[in-house]
Amino acid sequence: MNRSTPRRIALGSAAVAVVLTGVAACGSSASSSGSSGSSGSSAQGTYTIWDPYPQFAAGSAWEKLLDSCGTSAGVKIKRTAFDTTDLTNKELLAAQQGNSPDVLIVDNPVVSTLADAGVLTSTEENKVDTSQVEPNLLAAGQSGGKTYGTPIGANTLALYYNKSVLKAAGVDPASVKDWASLTAALAKVKAAGKKGITFSAIGTEEGSFQFLPWYWGSGAQLTDLTSDQAVSAVTLWKDWLKDGYAPNSVLNNTQTTSWQEFATGQYAFSENGTWQLANAKKAGFDYGIMAVPAQNGGTAPAPTGGEFVTVPVQKDTGRYSASDKIVSCLTSSANLLATDTTLSYIAPTKAGQDTQSSTDPDLKVWVQAVQAAKGRTSDNLGTKYPKISEQLWGAVQAALTGSKSPKDALTAAQAAAK
Repeated sequence: MNRSTPRRIALGSAAVAVVLTGVAACGSSASSSGSSGSSGSSAQGTYTIWDPYPQFAAGSAWEKLLDSCGTSAGVKIKRTAFDTTDLTNKELLAAQQGNSPDVLIVDNPVVSTLADAGVLTSTEENKVDTSQVEPNLLAAGQSGGKTYGTPIGANTLALYYNKSVLKAAGVDPASVKDWASLTAALAKVKAAGKKGITFSAIGTEEGSFQFLPWYWGSGAQLTDLTSDQAVSAVTLWKDWLKDGYAPNSVLNNTQTTSWQEFATGQYAFSENGTWQLANAKKAGFDYGIMAVPAQNGGTAPAPTGGEFVTVPVQKDTGRYSASDKIVSCLTSSANLLATDTTLSYIAPTKAGQDTQSSTDPDLKVWVQAVQAAKGRTSDNLGTKYPKISEQLWGAVQAALTGSKSPKDALTAAQAAAK
């Protein structure tokens, strides 16, 4: 997920289709030598890296890191940046043509799609070490009992809150520990003349992404959309709209427009991500951050955003040795800390998370949230996830607009997902 836009979670069912027309790159190269693909390059020559960070241009710290990792591996780097959805389609096409990059950095829900298509090598094949990565984060890159790549970092969701709004309503943030206490807080805020909570329930992957902490926090599983727990999660959001605790605008809100509502200073809570920290510090009011509460207390599992560093299949398997060195360099402890700070990510390793928590108190809640998070394609969902997600966001929309009851909406979604 992007720091300022929802680019990192823009994966829908259409995004996994192969685009048979050319897609223009959005970025620049770290090296002008070599071809755009890996075919014909020697092991000591030019290695290609594709990433979803077009915001980092030539001369940026990111490109300097890529160059230095290439140097340490004894090769030159040619880097091309794409928008996330373009990158997925571009790689599927490149794989068909036998011209994949040597290293591919891709949004984590896409990993299972590319692995299922036979595009990626497993860590068993490419020898990338993932032993220090937190299991819940690594799970997003696992499919069929194999691991494909390693996370470069992770972000997720939590609740930002406006301290002055809560104080005026007589709400102690520490009292919000579960759904009941959160709803009680929203009622007090409304009674005090302010607005309750804003989030994104839009009919896209963003809507599913924002709903999942509540869905998983109820104990529901994505393999059973009709469970009582699933119905309770949809009912929670529906009741918030019905009682005026959340605005009807959530139906069309992206995470960006939802944040803009919170930034007015009128709302008590906003569900949003790590990437809004810089904006929060510029909001002009005192804010706090708490983990999304589960229905009966504790931290709800929120979905992970962020990318995996993967090694696509090459005709010349001898290239994997240098690719392994490049990936190991990019994901080393020293480089991860600097990279994750730049990307507003939480480190994927316990050591990195501990360092972040000790150096920046604002990140403690985010580390807590990431430690409880789970991948959208986890639980062996893999390529099934996009279809389930599409039906889930449709069910939420149907329930919130009143066209169907939560139970009926989820029943229809389950039937369609099968």
